Amino acid sequence: VHFACTSEDINNTSHALMLQAARTSVLLPALDRLQAQLTTMAHTLASQPMLSRTHGQTASPTTVGKEVANVAARLATARTRVAGVPLLAKMNGAVGNYNAHLAAYPDVDWERFSRSVVEDRLGLAFNPYTIQIEPHDWMAELFDAIARANTGLTDWARDVWGYISLGYFRQRLKAGEVGSSTMPHKVNPIDFENAEGNFGLANALLSHMSHKLPISRWQRDLTDSTVLRNMGVALGYTVLALDSLTRGLDKLEINPAALAADLDAAWEVLAEPVQTVMRRHGLPDPYQQLKDFTRGQPITRELMQGFIQALVLPEADKQRLLAMTPASYTGLAEALARRWV
Repeated sequence: VHFACTSEDINNTSHALMLQAARTSVLLPALDRLQAQLTTMAHTLASQPMLSRTHGQTASPTTVGKEVANVAARLATARTRVAGVPLLAKMNGAVGNYNAHLAAYPDVDWERFSRSVVEDRLGLAFNPYTIQIEPHDWMAELFDAIARANTGLTDWARDVWGYISLGYFRQRLKAGEVGSSTMPHKVNPIDFENAEGNFGLANALLSHMSHKLPISRWQRDLTDSTVLRNMGVALGYTVLALDSLTRGLDKLEINPAALAADLDAAWEVLAEPVQTVMRRHGLPDPYQQLKDFTRGQPITRELMQGFIQALVLPEADKQRLLAMTPASYTGLAEALARRWV
């Protein structure tokens, strides 16, 4: 029975229930599917060495699995934030004071009754202090949390796109799929490009909603109403992006030969461990020595090992450095990847 309620008493509870269902039945399962996929990749590729790149330049090696574990860990944090936002609602009349309720039935404890409807019957959290509308702060928090998850996954989609371009991953062929109208050889990373595009659309809407919805003139204006109609659009773009990303990852195959070739062409990355061991033993100007040695010329195995041989170091440390290769210089990357669950 619609009694003493303003339309927003009905709308705000409905919106909260809609978002509850979307989060529980659609969004979190999609995130969990992707999380499981990333965890499997992290473990499977834990020991596969890969050349890092910082500022686009060669850097200390890692493993493919460790880079995937980084994404999985980031997604787990984002998922916890999305799942943890409480869903608030109000049912307290035209300006939040139960004016009409008390005019009709002054002896009823309307606040207690409204709380019981919101919490016990609807399963939402009750907000006792509102104007005509619930302030939407929890919606802003939820949309920001979803947008943060989307941003992290956009970062990953772009990275995978780049790894495909470098040849580190190959994409399994799909019968009948066309990569270009004029270039028959092309197998484009369309799933990752679609994911990036849809994450961008989702975040544009989510960002606007999180900034706009908590603002309403005096006891209410209608600017939130038209914006709220786009909740489903923002979540829809998010789910499309998650599906595209999951589908793209399913098609990937690692290309160890390309990874090995890049590592073998980057002996300069061993300047870091060499200068660090030199520093440990008090050799003069280790950083400057390695800087002068490595800049301006391609560094090969022979050049690097010749430099190490000439150093005055304890024999055990010298042999340890001589045994190092770019592919073996991965620190704790494999262990960190395997540790992720």
